[in-house]
Amino acid sequence: METLAALNLADVISPIVSILYVAIGLGLVIFFHELGHFAVAKWCGVHVERFSIGFGPIIWSRQKGETEYAVSAIPFGGYVKMLGQDDLDPNQMADGAIAQNPRSYSAKSVPQRMAIIAAGVTMNVITGLLFFAVAFRLGVLTPPATVGAVVPGSSAWKAGLKRGDDITHVDGSQVKSFMDLTLSVALSSYDIVVEGVRTDETPFKTRVTPDASGNRRTIGVVPVMGLELNVPPDAEYGPTSPGLPGSQADPSFKAGDLIRSVGGEAVSEFAELAELLAKRRDEDLEFIVDRTDENGQVSSVSTTVSARRFHSLGLWMDIGGIVAIRENSPAASAGFQVDDKIKSVGGMDVGTQIDVMRLPDFFAEQHGTGEPVRVEVSRKESGGSDTVVELSVRADGDPGWVERPLGSSMPLSIPSIGIAFHVLPYIRTVVDGSPAAKAGIKAGSIVREVQFVLVNDSDEEDGYSSPTLKIELDEKPDEGEPAKPVNWAYVFWIMQKLPHRTIKIDTGESSLAEFAPHQRLEIDDWYLPIRGLRLVSATQFRQAETLAEAWTMGLVYTKNTAVQIYLTLRSLVRRDLSPKELHGPIGIATVGYKLAREGISKLLLFLGFLSVNLAVLNFLPIPVLDGGHMVFLIWEGITRRRPSERVLIAATYVGMAFVLSLMLFVIYLDIFVHWLG
Repeated sequence: METLAALNLADVISPIVSILYVAIGLGLVIFFHELGHFAVAKWCGVHVERFSIGFGPIIWSRQKGETEYAVSAIPFGGYVKMLGQDDLDPNQMADGAIAQNPRSYSAKSVPQRMAIIAAGVTMNVITGLLFFAVAFRLGVLTPPATVGAVVPGSSAWKAGLKRGDDITHVDGSQVKSFMDLTLSVALSSYDIVVEGVRTDETPFKTRVTPDASGNRRTIGVVPVMGLELNVPPDAEYGPTSPGLPGSQADPSFKAGDLIRSVGGEAVSEFAELAELLAKRRDEDLEFIVDRTDENGQVSSVSTTVSARRFHSLGLWMDIGGIVAIRENSPAASAGFQVDDKIKSVGGMDVGTQIDVMRLPDFFAEQHGTGEPVRVEVSRKESGGSDTVVELSVRADGDPGWVERPLGSSMPLSIPSIGIAFHVLPYIRTVVDGSPAAKAGIKAGSIVREVQFVLVNDSDEEDGYSSPTLKIELDEKPDEGEPAKPVNWAYVFWIMQKLPHRTIKIDTGESSLAEFAPHQRLEIDDWYLPIRGLRLVSATQFRQAETLAEAWTMGLVYTKNTAVQIYLTLRSLVRRDLSPKELHGPIGIATVGYKLAREGISKLLLFLGFLSVNLAVLNFLPIPVLDGGHMVFLIWEGITRRRPSERVLIAATYVGMAFVLSLMLFVIYLDIFVHWLG
């Protein structure tokens, strides 16, 4: 009972501590910014009337000397109110009587006022550097710049990037984490040059055209996984997927198990594991894992995981046209073209004599014969008519279904020849005696919707929050958005991942065709390349060995962060980055809380980014912000006269309206796009 109480108390205290860390951290970022203004103003002999953390109504204050120290109700910033300088009362800066007071801000020289204004930004840069340096001295876990998977048909896929590739440079700039890679792509304007090292240690260099159709530029790569199974308490699900072979292993896997070897072969990284499981998919494999008990003792545990066949309902669908061809691939050399539609392979008609879903494995198997495969494609000519073109392609050994459609609009690929295509929801063939045939589904029908339903709500979580996963195949695009085809291959892959769910199919008939889990067909000679193990994301530990190295790493990180923020602003102006990617105070606090739960180093990195972000944004030439004040001071320094009261008032109110509008906009994004959306 005492142990249970302690655990419950820890569950309550941990979030509270994380919230306190975030509150203190955000408070420090604001405090040091205002402290910069305050300290230099005092040094220049300016009368500081109020030093406030937060805006709006004062909820606590204390007078010490001539300055009132306050905490205000709206915790989204702070201010230092000086005699002769008040953003809420711009008349003060043009008031001749106040300017006669030697202790007023407006009475000071231009260089002194510049120093006071620049001090806040300078302090944020210094504190950002400090946060970064401390984080790197403690050590930081970051995702490596290694490709975990490549989205079929994406720009990275077409350029030849593959799972396991280590990215080292983008456009000549060094890349040290997956976040660096993501930012480099998102902030690019044109094609990028990606350099790295393959899994066999050979270097590569390729040009990639980022996709700008979404909220930000992407190339279609996802982070790499590690070899450790899901670890509580942050893991949302168990270490294996229900219904797949990993969940049936005896002894069972446990969260935290670290995979050391599979089928007698040692594995040291995810790419090796994925390759091994794909090539030995038809074998029952022995997994040896390191397991750490509650006392920290590590033991070696052996368990066997069986192979599992693909499931089918007996539906063979229609193939769509080719949407992408990988550079320097067998298909490119053989003369395949985008929009070609494969009619037959090896003399078999696709859709009636061979299931289109088996094409990825069919071509991989032909590699073993050493013979080219004869392929007939339907190709549209310039006049609009179709003609059949016969091609001959020699496949390589890349196994099928290692590149999987991870989203409803993603195509299916044939890795061994380097093409990607959509599978249409039009039924070409219903296999005799299959579950689909028994349910009365007819060839020529169009599947409009598929539902994957938990048999009962108490079933183990399988990664999908809803007990009913609904996929509409005639999905209508949002107004003004291009249509996105829903690929049947995505539905088919979900069928493999959720073998314990009932399937309901709507073909426009009067009732849905329903298939219980036990009614699915298992294809005798066709095996899945996965075993249902849930792995944690891979991380690399970066730690400075000395204080000097920590400061150096912090300085580089500060510079790169500032550059990235300016590039982000540039991308927003050029519309290369959607404003929907912005976050406001709610989003900032949410991210800070999540990172605080992951460790103090992650939170320090975030606070460092926030400090530099505050420095950069505050120095933009917008009235009310420090950058706007600096513009007026530069004008005064050059012309030897101050801007007129009319100009100051108008600019201040315009700037204030802009800042308030921006604040409302990002709060709207936080609530209705990032949270409720």
